[in-house]
Amino acid sequence: MADDKPGLPPAVTVADMVPPEPPHHGAMARLRNYFLTGLILVGPIYITINLTWWFVNWVDDAMRPFIPVGLRAETYLPFKVPGYGVVIALFALTLLGFLTANLVGRTLVDFSENLLNRMPIVRPIYKTMKQIFETLFSKSGPGFGKVALAEFPTGMWSVVFLASTPSTEIAQRLPGKDYVSCFLPCTPNPTTGFFFYAPRSQVIELDITVEQAMTLIMSAGMAQPNGDAQKKLASLVENGRVARPISAPASAPPPPAASAGSGG
Repeated sequence: MADDKPGLPPAVTVADMVPPEPPHHGAMARLRNYFLTGLILVGPIYITINLTWWFVNWVDDAMRPFIPVGLRAETYLPFKVPGYGVVIALFALTLLGFLTANLVGRTLVDFSENLLNRMPIVRPIYKTMKQIFETLFSKSGPGFGKVALAEFPTGMWSVVFLASTPSTEIAQRLPGKDYVSCFLPCTPNPTTGFFFYAPRSQVIELDITVEQAMTLIMSAGMAQPNGDAQKKLASLVENGRVARPISAPASAPPPPAASAGSGG
């Protein structure tokens, strides 16, 4: 005679206790990821094209008054040719640089500079602009060659660009020795900022390029210099998480089946 004791209920695992995830949640998450991926792809391209188009139109408009009517493209075509002024500007600047390389051109340049240096208001503006352009575009100029961290203001560290050492007149009046010129750009407009002298021993040089530092500053820290490595690592982790099957915890072994006993 079989035992009348009811059988034990089947073992319940932890996975059975977790409510199933709504199917629409996964679909919405995928759509959001697709949208963000498309935005990241199209956004920089759109902004780059618009900035390039604005620059080309700006140069074309600036060069149009200097181009004779007979040499303008719109004189012979029913529409304007984008970039025509840019080509003329590049050709004119290259030709001007070639002409100033000889003795006659150098004499004309010296005469023009002497004339500008005699003007009270124009002289400081011209000298400042000339020095800035020579520093930026000269291959032998000091420029911003290194990136460093400087404690400015006190208790906080800022990304700065290191330039040349101070002149002899300034270095003689600074306390101590071995100072370096520091430029602290502002975010998100790096053309403005603070300039100061700091002891070289109190700045920490970084092993990143000036372009990477500019990206870091303009993005307010969102685009780190090693952002590509971080993205690759995050992608590997995410792929591994998705590829790994979700295994349910090991359930307890089922109890032994009730044996059939003989009647007493």
